[in-house]
Amino acid sequence: MVGGSLGRRHEGTKGGKGTKLRATEQAEGDRGGSPKGRRHEGTTEAELNNPQSAIRNPQSAIRNPQSPIPNRQSSIVNRQSPIVALPLCIALLCGAGCNTIVTKVRTYQAGRHVDRGRQHLVEDDLEAALAEFEAAVKLDSRMAQAHSSMGEIYRRMGEVGKAIESFRNAIYSDPYSFKDTFSLAKLYHFTRRLKDAVEVYLAAIDLKPQDYDVQLSLGVCYQQMSEVNLAVKRFNKAIEIDPDRPHAYVNLGVALDGQDKYYEAIRSYQAALERDNHQPHILVNMAHTYMNQNRLKIARATLMQAVEMDPSFAAAHEGLGYCQFRMQNYDEANDAYVDALSIDPRLSKAHAGLGSIHMLAYLKDKSLADLRERAIEHWHRSLELNPDQPLVRNLIAKYQAPATDPYNALLGVQEEDRR
Repeated sequence: MVGGSLGRRHEGTKGGKGTKLRATEQAEGDRGGSPKGRRHEGTTEAELNNPQSAIRNPQSAIRNPQSPIPNRQSSIVNRQSPIVALPLCIALLCGAGCNTIVTKVRTYQAGRHVDRGRQHLVEDDLEAALAEFEAAVKLDSRMAQAHSSMGEIYRRMGEVGKAIESFRNAIYSDPYSFKDTFSLAKLYHFTRRLKDAVEVYLAAIDLKPQDYDVQLSLGVCYQQMSEVNLAVKRFNKAIEIDPDRPHAYVNLGVALDGQDKYYEAIRSYQAALERDNHQPHILVNMAHTYMNQNRLKIARATLMQAVEMDPSFAAAHEGLGYCQFRMQNYDEANDAYVDALSIDPRLSKAHAGLGSIHMLAYLKDKSLADLRERAIEHWHRSLELNPDQPLVRNLIAKYQAPATDPYNALLGVQEEDRR
């Protein structure tokens, strides 16, 4: 979950050890650790740029439009010979003075536009505010406040590409702005440009190493890249910074579960509940870890507690349906899945589960042909919502052939949906 939100646990991922994240891992090592990352999708946009490069010293590199974060061009002072003609000196001094005055006037006018733009933002008039900030950058292209405000406006308007470009311009004008750097990283993360997000998150951490949210966000990004060891390191760092907030404990639990460290994951969830015991999704996460340990009774009790805590939380009902199915309590599983879909009809797992229950009933009594049709309908709906379910496709193709072990065959549908 990005940026401090309490994440639902549906993505305990596992991946092989990465081979092309060496630059990023070296950067991690330079910060005092030596994490061993995992890898997914070919390192999810492979070959992370070396974080020890230009972004480590924003004053040292020429601006590169292909880099995820811009940098200022280093200035070079050329020393002139002290022996020059007097008239030339006078001309140069006069010209420099005039240019300075013009620059100051333009900067002042740009600042006035920024002030008016901020007032429009207070009034929630985004279009008028945007016009003022655009006028400001026309007068002074290095007006960081204007670029930053334009980025926020474009983000609120849903124009993510323009927002990214505005924050890049803001960072080019002020490379030491943590706010703009963090905002740019979150937009890269939102658009699934995970490699770029990691690089810019690391730049933000350089600016503010003790910020809880940026450490947590970087951990979530690593987790989505299946770099679970790096994710665990960042979640632990966030906990070190602020041990009283629950979010990092929840995400740490998800990561540990993905490493099959179930007892450690449960302890992390319990720590989160100690800090906020009114979050049913933490209970759902914990219940799924119990099910991974085949501790079905305590998983069911935990899910029932989540349903009691928030009867409108669809994932709790769906998880309860799955647990009851695992326990072969098919009537109770059917009721839980129906409750889940009444709250959220787009739960692919619940549709897959109902399809499995109906097909099992049909296989026990072939006279109930309508149940077979209903099973197929639910499986088709599940595939519409989540096409990446090969086992569901296989069952649809073979639904007329009786299964030698129908329970295990249909349980596999739901097991696959959770991987």
